[in-house]
Amino acid sequence: MPRFPRLLLVSNFLSPAGGSKSVLEDLADHLRALTDRMICVSPYRSGWLRGFHMLSTALLRRPAYDLAIVDLYSGRAFLWGEAVSFLLVALRRPFILILHGGALPEFAQRYSRRVRNCLGRATVVAVPSRYLLEQMHPYRVDLRLLPNPIDLHRYEFKVRTHPQPRLIWLRAFHTMYNPSLAARMVSLLMADFPDLHLTMVGKDKGDGSLQGLEQVARALGVADRVSLPGGVPKERVADWISQGDIFLNTTNVDNTPVSILEAMACGLCVISTNVGGIPYLLEHEKDALLVPPDDPPAMAAAVRRVLTEPGLAARLSCNARRKAEAFDWAAILPHWEALLTAVAERHDR
Repeated sequence: MPRFPRLLLVSNFLSPAGGSKSVLEDLADHLRALTDRMICVSPYRSGWLRGFHMLSTALLRRPAYDLAIVDLYSGRAFLWGEAVSFLLVALRRPFILILHGGALPEFAQRYSRRVRNCLGRATVVAVPSRYLLEQMHPYRVDLRLLPNPIDLHRYEFKVRTHPQPRLIWLRAFHTMYNPSLAARMVSLLMADFPDLHLTMVGKDKGDGSLQGLEQVARALGVADRVSLPGGVPKERVADWISQGDIFLNTTNVDNTPVSILEAMACGLCVISTNVGGIPYLLEHEKDALLVPPDDPPAMAAAVRRVLTEPGLAARLSCNARRKAEAFDWAAILPHWEALLTAVAERHDR
């Protein structure tokens, strides 16, 4: 039987300190069923400290791993992924890059040579969505599609046959996710749906988005209809999502958000802006309703349809759950196991 490789996982491992759990951190949890020979970096919140920890660990612990998996984002985070890729090549360690973020294609257009070179250094480059598969193809042709999975058994499914005006929003409060759109949309519906309520779950990223949302809600007279419980642990996400019947995704930039998959697994009716990778994930009128970005009347009209149009909610709910089932870890993990084993074997030869 092939030997399973010793692994170095390079990403944000922030959940022990109360941060959001990255997909690679979730992968590490599932890989522990196959091996306990893993090094995971980094738990530091500070960008510079986290980057130094990633590089120093890759260098100093090189005898302890055979293969690395590295998350690659756009913006300043790209610098650390790029630096780690240089180091791993110098150390002659094979590595898999996982591309993330709806902003990565635009970033790649601006820095095409650096992105192409970085991707070219990797043994394998994986993408979590058909959107990134298409958009990043010019920078490397042999991309591997490995979707972001969920543990389907954690999400209790209920068909939303007769949905109530209970809206759920789950994302970090950041400008790119446009949280104020949700409050502006609520103001257009509150006269017709007196018991409408919106719960917005997420951590404050500190860019003023949360404060901006609160100001908009007060100015529009909907502050009493918007609850802000803050961030919640990963194990409580399903509980919070299940409190609603309609899930809102208001983002201006996106790829394949796990939060949407979680809402679909629970059977919520998803209404999302049609940006980035969203149209690659969701099919309008079949498993979700898609609207233009930053368009409160369009999103309000979609919510109204779900609440009033016979049969629509049940159709969206059932089809959403059916699609979410394809993203279960039970379906995705064997592909990771096969890929890691194959890369390690090829390197050994």
